[in-house]
Amino acid sequence: MHTKQTLAVLALAVACATGANAQCLSEAQVGEMASSYFAKQPAANFPALSDADGACTRGPLNALLAARMGKVVGYKAGLTNPAVQKRFKTDAPVWGKLYEGMVQPSGFATEAAFGARPLYEADMLVRVKDAGINHARTPYEVLQHIDQVIPFIELPDLMVQNPGQLNGAGVAAINVGARLGVAGAPIAVPVTRGERYRLLDALERMEVQLTNNNGELLASGKGSDILGHPLNAVVWLAQALQKEQITLQPGDLVSLGSFSPLLPPRAGLSVTATYVGLPGAQPVQVNFR
Repeated sequence: MHTKQTLAVLALAVACATGANAQCLSEAQVGEMASSYFAKQPAANFPALSDADGACTRGPLNALLAARMGKVVGYKAGLTNPAVQKRFKTDAPVWGKLYEGMVQPSGFATEAAFGARPLYEADMLVRVKDAGINHARTPYEVLQHIDQVIPFIELPDLMVQNPGQLNGAGVAAINVGARLGVAGAPIAVPVTRGERYRLLDALERMEVQLTNNNGELLASGKGSDILGHPLNAVVWLAQALQKEQITLQPGDLVSLGSFSPLLPPRAGLSVTATYVGLPGAQPVQVNFR
C-alpha cells in the first residue's frame, strides 16, 4: 500500500510538472510494466504517447525501478542516431536513468534472454568530472568537464510485446529500455588544448565496428552518426535533464546512444565493439550464453 501511495504522489507531481494535458499511464499500468521488467516478461503495449505523456510515465516507473535497483549511476541519451529515430517515428532524442549493477566489465557473460525484448548495440560512455558540464554548449566544452571516454556495448530491453509500436515518447516512458551494458577500458581525457582537439576530431571520425566470434562484421557506424558529434549527446542530455530539475553530478556516467542498429542476441554469440581511429580505445566484448 505504501508503494502505491508513493507512486500516486509521484505521478501527480510529475504530471503537474509536465503539463495539465499530459495523459500519463495509470498507476496500475506502470506497476504492471515494472513487474514485467523484473520478471523479464514482455509488458502490454500502450497507445502512442505525446512527449508529456512519456515524461510523466517515466517518473513513476523510475521510482519503482529505484526501489529495487537502488542508486542512479548515470543517464542514457537514446534515439540520438537519425536511423534509430526513424525506427521509432521521431526526430528527437529521449533520456533514461542508469542504475547500480547495469554497467558490467568487458568480457561479461549473460543469458541471451537477459530481458523481455533484449537487444545489443555499439555505444559509448563518458564520465562527468565536474558540474560545469551542465552549462556546456559544444563538444569542446563537454570535453573540459569529463575525465573519461569509455567504449561500451549497451544491452537495452524494449520491454513491450510489440516494440515496433513504440514511438519516441513511448521509448522515454520505458526508461529508454535501460537494462545492462558492458564497459571497456577508460580513455583518459588529455590535458592540453591540442590533444583535446585531436580527441574531438577522432571521436567524430572514428568507425565503430561490431564483430562476432569469427571476426565477421555485424554492423558499423561513424562517430558523427550521433547528432553530428557524439559529445553533442551530452549537451542535449544536460539541457533536457535541467528541464526536470536534474543536474549531472561528478562521477555520473552518460551513455551517448547507438552507433549501430539494434540487433538481437543469440546463445553462443560473442560480440566485440572496436573503435577504429580512436587512439587508446581497446575493444570491448560481451558474451551471450
